[in-house]
Amino acid sequence: MVKNKFKDFFKKKIHESLIFILPALILIIIFYILPVILSVYISFTPLKNWNLDKYLGEIIGFKNYEKFFYKLQHDPIIRSVFLTTIVFIAITLTINVVGGLLLALATYFVSEKLSSPFRTLWLLPRMAPIAVYSLVWYYFFHGSDIGTLNSFLMRLGVIKEPVSWGQEYLPWGPWSIIIFVNGLVGVSFGMIVFTSAISNIPKELVIAARVDGATNWQISRKIFIPLMKWHILYVTTWQLLSLLTTYAHIFLLVQWGLVTKQYGTTWSLYIYQAAFTGRTDQGLAAAAGVILVIVGGILGYITLRMLGFERMITKPRGDI
Repeated sequence: MVKNKFKDFFKKKIHESLIFILPALILIIIFYILPVILSVYISFTPLKNWNLDKYLGEIIGFKNYEKFFYKLQHDPIIRSVFLTTIVFIAITLTINVVGGLLLALATYFVSEKLSSPFRTLWLLPRMAPIAVYSLVWYYFFHGSDIGTLNSFLMRLGVIKEPVSWGQEYLPWGPWSIIIFVNGLVGVSFGMIVFTSAISNIPKELVIAARVDGATNWQISRKIFIPLMKWHILYVTTWQLLSLLTTYAHIFLLVQWGLVTKQYGTTWSLYIYQAAFTGRTDQGLAAAAGVILVIVGGILGYITLRMLGFERMITKPRGDI
């Protein structure tokens, strides 16, 4: 009798849980699982120019993967794409995490009247539409005298004629622009998360530290940062995977001719271009996308290990 009651109880709970998660599960299957399965399948086909009737039913094995790795070894454009991706992710990720953390800490130690408008100002890049935001920096870095940066430097006498910042000083010219444009967006995300984390830390800890004569830097280093390990882990992992797959702002800057295509194209943008622009090769693009997903999973796992995810989820000892 008692066993039957427990069985009925657990069946009811499982049924209620399934109903609760079913909408999210359907969305995950439609927008995540099915696209991954479709991409893997297309990577084993010779699909080109979206000619589904001719190519979609033909299986060619790992030829697209072999073609991709061959290009990586012998095509200088593909090598520059990977080099750009590495530099872009490494520097932008550092800016996003460290910059967001510094902004959150800096705004904590000033009055609310000053910190609120300052945070809102940093949120503008995230709130602005991608096209509008990119257009602002297009005109700022424009290679003629109508470019804001060129106009400002010419008035100061630093330069005598306009400089095409995204087409010269290769490769650091275009790298600097795409890192700067994407870095501002990422910094705002980190600032939001870290500001929220700091606001939930008991103020008594800060008051006690002030009584002991601690400076702002000591409070940040000894109290805030150690208590924000989870948030630092989350922002770092999320931004790493986000930067690995982002291409919208970069696509517009390359399309508009602000930055050179060779050193302004990241891995994700290369996949988009292979699939949707010029002489399209969806099979090759799908293979590159599958490899990108695998690399993203490996990098995410390495990041979690390096930041001590397993250590942080370990159950505390009973005597502590």
